[in-house]
Amino acid sequence: MPASTIPSLPSRVMLLTSTAMRAATENWLLRHWYGPHRPPWYLRMLEPVYSAVFQYVQKKGATGTARVQPGLPLIVVGNITAGGSGKTPLVMHLCQLAAAMNIKVGIATTGYGRQGKDTRLVHADSDAVSCGDEPVLLATRAGVPVVVAARRVDAIRKLEEMALDLVISDDGLQQPDLPGDMELCVVDGERGLGNGRLLPAGPLREPAARLDQVDYVVTTGIWSGKPANLATFVMDLEAGSLYSLDDNTSITADQFRQKYNGMTVHAVAGIGNPQRFSKTLEKLGITPVLHAFPDHHSFERRDFESIPEGQAIIMTEKDAVKCRTMGLAEAWYLPVATRLPKSFEIAFREHLVRLLEMTK
Repeated sequence: MPASTIPSLPSRVMLLTSTAMRAATENWLLRHWYGPHRPPWYLRMLEPVYSAVFQYVQKKGATGTARVQPGLPLIVVGNITAGGSGKTPLVMHLCQLAAAMNIKVGIATTGYGRQGKDTRLVHADSDAVSCGDEPVLLATRAGVPVVVAARRVDAIRKLEEMALDLVISDDGLQQPDLPGDMELCVVDGERGLGNGRLLPAGPLREPAARLDQVDYVVTTGIWSGKPANLATFVMDLEAGSLYSLDDNTSITADQFRQKYNGMTVHAVAGIGNPQRFSKTLEKLGITPVLHAFPDHHSFERRDFESIPEGQAIIMTEKDAVKCRTMGLAEAWYLPVATRLPKSFEIAFREHLVRLLEMTK
């Protein structure tokens, strides 16, 4: 046996153990953040420490010499909770609204979880490992230039070299040295703000009062527990046809149910709220076995070994960009269409016109 192959088995065991531990840790935190369990004392003890550090960083960034003023108008789409909330679908929708107004947009992102550190223009066929899953999805669906960089300001600077009118930052509400000209915060309507506590005792990156400072609060689904005086817009994610992972064949949900009638269907999701994906499938009449992975999970072929050959797999579109070259059989992904109230779209367009006039 060649010496280079000797570490392969231990490395694989360590990788599987690491993934399992990360998933277990996330699930444990989520139960305390969004469930009835009170966070343990050591998490509560660290909350004021996080708060003090956060306030120091915010104050330093807002007043320091490193504060950056982009050359193009900047829209920041972010959230105040840890984990996914639906930013990416909203960013794509904003790009569509801008395109309808003949406004040329570029997207700046850091590509959370990616292995690369360089600044690069992302394409639909770019490697999700080095670019990040969300940047590749944005490059595929948004139809605008997408630049990923270790520092968000570097991505913005590269976009400013192009003939664009506007930059949208995917995430970045907590970056005080890079102020946005318009800010949108996305909240998972099902989860809300959880127990309302700051990290690590709760899911909040910053105090809930931050919602009063942004221009628009958009909720993914109805947020039943939202503050009564907080104005929000509900964003619905509507599922349509399913697409095969290997050849882009599309079928309707009815056709999928007929094709796999009586067979087990496996839902694979490495997103912030995997249960939401499972519920989306159930609304289509598909009752799956859910395989939940940590958000931004780097999928490998071994992640699918527990699924018997010949049984159907459905995954999110974000996960699909990382699995499309694995040769998975009977594998499909489910894109979603974004629906927002007309009142939001009118307000956003008017706001955008004013913003562009002010920055001419």
